[in-house]
Amino acid sequence: MKPGRARKDRPKGPKAAGARSMRGSNKRVERSSVARPEKRDNHRDDRRPERRDDRRSDSREDKRDGKKSFRKPERTSGRPAMREDRRPDRPEKRFDRRQSAQDAVAGKNSVVEALRAKVPAKELVVAIKAEIDEKMSEAIRLAKNADLPIKELPRRALDDLTGTLNHQGIALVIKPFNYTEFSALISNAKRPMMLIGLDGITDPHNLGAVVRSAAAFGADGVVIPERRNAAMTGSAWKASAGAAARMPISQVINLVRSIEDAKKAGCFIIGLDAEGDATLAKMNLATESIFIIVGSEGKGLSRLVREKCDLVVSIPMQSSVESLNASVATAIVMYQVAAERSK
Repeated sequence: MKPGRARKDRPKGPKAAGARSMRGSNKRVERSSVARPEKRDNHRDDRRPERRDDRRSDSREDKRDGKKSFRKPERTSGRPAMREDRRPDRPEKRFDRRQSAQDAVAGKNSVVEALRAKVPAKELVVAIKAEIDEKMSEAIRLAKNADLPIKELPRRALDDLTGTLNHQGIALVIKPFNYTEFSALISNAKRPMMLIGLDGITDPHNLGAVVRSAAAFGADGVVIPERRNAAMTGSAWKASAGAAARMPISQVINLVRSIEDAKKAGCFIIGLDAEGDATLAKMNLATESIFIIVGSEGKGLSRLVREKCDLVVSIPMQSSVESLNASVATAIVMYQVAAERSK
């Protein structure tokens, strides 16, 4: 072995011999520019499609006995796989802020009016670093006089509490309304009784106005369904002007079943609808117990409720006016009943 050159650095094989012969001959050998690309193309055509076919035919589902496998999605039309391609069966989750909202009165004027009307409340909530103006100071003073706890929360927490962004940094959390059982409502009513039922009245201000009119004209109670109808929220409390504290209100699951129970108790069922055939002036309402059902302003009475009514009446009006507000129409009917009973 020659000194200065290790065994591992020696060229080996026929290529090394060819290289030595070329160095000794001093001849320039030109390589073909076509030979190697042709060999590569043949290599691609012969082997790579076979590998791709084998890969497609070798399914992982067969190896796992029919169990679904999670494979990397293939690119379609030259674009990368998007999120919906990877997880098409996963629904998109969205946060609904209104789902966490409580029954609360929001806004400076609304909170002050609710506190003046002595709406049953749990606490007064004020945003941290809120500007204390005259209305805010009055709300805090009224809450202290009513012995209500006052709490400070971040604005984001106040957004979640009220379900709105227009709370002006203050909200009054209302207590849940204490409803009366329908059976107790009938048993405690005087004879002849007058009950008011609402069918599809979704505006809480209309509900509060009906409760206020019912208390004014001597009704024995108001009946509302749980679904597709307004409940006794803070807005309804304000609209009733405190009458909700004196008027028994029953929330029933099925209004039709309550009508049947009222019939068994001796009530005559009267439906109030703009398309009614009869008028109240032709009826004798002084000696009979009645259950007046009021439909919504737009849709009127529902089909099942209308079928259960003994009579459907309307209020005569000028032809230029299509219909009255539900609370106004209810007040007119109750006034006529009270006028006939006072004779």
